[in-house]
Amino acid sequence: MSTQKDEKPLKIIGNNVLVSVAGIDKIPAKVDTGADSSTIWASQIRIKDDNKLEFTLLGKSHPLYTGEKLSTASYSVQRVRSSNGQVSIRYRVVLPMRVKGKTIRTKFTLSNRSRNRFPILIGRKTLQNKFLVDVSKVAISRPATFDNTDLNAELKANPQEFYRKYMSYSRSK
Repeated sequence: MSTQKDEKPLKIIGNNVLVSVAGIDKIPAKVDTGADSSTIWASQIRIKDDNKLEFTLLGKSHPLYTGEKLSTASYSVQRVRSSNGQVSIRYRVVLPMRVKGKTIRTKFTLSNRSRNRFPILIGRKTLQNKFLVDVSKVAISRPATFDNTDLNAELKANPQEFYRKYMSYSRSK
């Protein structure tokens, strides 16, 4: 935990947690110590005539979507490299986020996370000196893992046929 007597011990969070941002409670967030920065699902992003950045949190397909437009004159841009190596340019804003009873001003990049299970990703810079991560703790349980026994039996019985049946699609892409 902390080494100095006057420091409060850091709160422990799991690899996912429920957070509150901009009046929206219980948003599922993935804690990713491999990610440098934090990102939040935003939609309807635009620059208004007064040069303010306007956006809504989440998207219409998300059950917590409110449609409330947020607007700020304080924003910047940031290059972000995804886990697959692609670089994109994103707007970055500061929003208050409540995690485990603690409110922290968080720098978020805005992105479309509609294909992600978690609408928020919390990165290292947000976690540093605020939380310890215990990956055995979770707020949102994951679906059961696949049982691959049948696939491995099929592979062992005839590797060539298995390849033709399941893996040959990768050659055509």
